[in-house]
Amino acid sequence: MPDSPRRAGVSAGPRRATLATVAASAGVSVATVSKVLNGRSDVAPATRSLVQSLLRQHEYVAPAPRRAEKGGVASIEVQFDTDLNAYSTEIIQGAVAAGAEAGVGVVVSIRKGSDRTAGWARDLADAGRRALIAVTSELTGRQLAALARARLPLVVIDPLNLPQTRVTSIGSTNFAGGLAATHHLLSLGHRRIAYVGGPATAACNQARLHGYRAAMEAEGAAVPPGYVQAGHFRYHDGVVGGAAVLDLPVAPTAIFAGSDETALGIMEAARARGLRIPEDLSIVGFDDTQIAQMASPPLTTVRQPLREMGGVALRTALRLVAGERVDSHHMELATELVVRGSTARVSGSRAGVRPSSAAESVAPVAQSALAAPAAVSRPAPASTPRPARVSRKPSSRAAATDGKGTPDRTA
Repeated sequence: MPDSPRRAGVSAGPRRATLATVAASAGVSVATVSKVLNGRSDVAPATRSLVQSLLRQHEYVAPAPRRAEKGGVASIEVQFDTDLNAYSTEIIQGAVAAGAEAGVGVVVSIRKGSDRTAGWARDLADAGRRALIAVTSELTGRQLAALARARLPLVVIDPLNLPQTRVTSIGSTNFAGGLAATHHLLSLGHRRIAYVGGPATAACNQARLHGYRAAMEAEGAAVPPGYVQAGHFRYHDGVVGGAAVLDLPVAPTAIFAGSDETALGIMEAARARGLRIPEDLSIVGFDDTQIAQMASPPLTTVRQPLREMGGVALRTALRLVAGERVDSHHMELATELVVRGSTARVSGSRAGVRPSSAAESVAPVAQSALAAPAAVSRPAPASTPRPARVSRKPSSRAAATDGKGTPDRTA
């Protein structure tokens, strides 16, 4: 049997309460309940209080036409469960641009998981929201059921958990991105490579970690205890996780960070220990937000098409609002490696292995690419101009100290 228009990104929940349902519970007429909803003054205070209580109890949501009349312009809510950062800004810009094209308003909010109480979905619907886009959020089965009762379509960007209910989600090729980042470091001769990522249970973090491990295993490079650190993709996590791996008895010569913000924290941890980047330590980030280009040195990173993800999420939400079918419940947009100044070839004495040929500047990543050549494309012919964003500065790694008595990080 074909799906009905009610699918809207989550499975169908209990039947929606009607005015008749509320009226029967209150022992009043449907007209009286309607008067309460419309704010009419000709209802006794005690009756009004009873009806309002039952409306909340039944989680009554007015039909979409009524909400549109009350709320004016239709809107989509983009909701985050943590403070906004460079990653969030890119998502928002993509969603706002797509909303402007469709003539739909975009409302941005921050609501922690614990703040999504029983009336949360109903409040969104009463405010005129037509759909919800949840970014890096962990949603419970109860919250998904509340959205279904409110008939609010849901699209999730980079979900932190994988609900059993079918949920429409947007992401990127995280596994391939982790694979490409690690292959790049391996191609520069690094073998002691650590990973400092996000929450251990987050689907996007697991995919990046698996890509990292797949590349290391394919190359025969060990991942010693302590070389994998979890966090929340934030700067502080990079400082703490970076310190943890750099203080190991055998420290890494390179680190793959699960986000650009984490990478900047690792840079700070390295500088606090007198390490130079990339002379003593190479770092690769993930996201390619504005801070990647502002870093010193500019950060080599895996680009996520974050603006495109925001735009695709909004257009998908509108399709669900219209009752249209979506081709897939999970969509992944391609990632690519962008080489800047935070990675460099490791000397044979530091790596214990003769370095292989260097990777090229900007490399599209395919999800199925497991071999290093597929993860990084070959250099362009001499007649083709190189991308302006790619740069390398020569550096010397031969000295045993940096002049301040800081020892070389050799094995």
